[in-house]
Amino acid sequence: MTDGRLARGERTRTAVLRRAADIASVEGLDGLTIGRLAADLQVSKAGVFAHFGSKEELQLATIRAASDRFVDEVVAPALDVPDGLDRLVALCDRFLSYSRRGVFPGGCFFFSVAAEYDAKPGRVRDEVAAARRGWLDTYAAVVTAAQRKGELDPGADPAAVAFELDALGMAANLHARLCDDPAAYGLAREAMLARLRALAAGPHRALR
Repeated sequence: MTDGRLARGERTRTAVLRRAADIASVEGLDGLTIGRLAADLQVSKAGVFAHFGSKEELQLATIRAASDRFVDEVVAPALDVPDGLDRLVALCDRFLSYSRRGVFPGGCFFFSVAAEYDAKPGRVRDEVAAARRGWLDTYAAVVTAAQRKGELDPGADPAAVAFELDALGMAANLHARLCDDPAAYGLAREAMLARLRALAAGPHRALR
């Protein structure tokens, strides 16, 4: 019986966080309320409150859940590709696909909440910043691996390359969503490939 209650509780928590991340991607983290989530999911407010205890804890848990979904959709599939330029291009493509497919209804969850919290010091901002740093570190690590394989210019700064590629992906996310123009994803991909061709040690199948 205890195991059954724990399983139900975990299912409720997972459903709450999934719905919370979807809402926050459109309306921001400040738009989250325990009452709204309870109504949307047809569960008691007390049940939702018991999982989080405060709005801030709900926001923090939502960011972590969104990070897990981002890893599942973008990072993990790219890491299944052989390292080097193949993996780096896969990482670019997975990000663009993640935004294009609307994994979160508002586009990239982290683009949305970063704009909301970039000037609001506190635990929520710190959590968003940590997620962003983790993503850029992943990008940079994949760049470094491509350099070690001799496929990219060893003199390039991995952090700078990661920043450039991420900036193109974020620009595509913004333009496609704001201007209803999915052509932005193709433009971003071509710009990413052009940057990588400029840094490549030679022709590579991933850059065709």
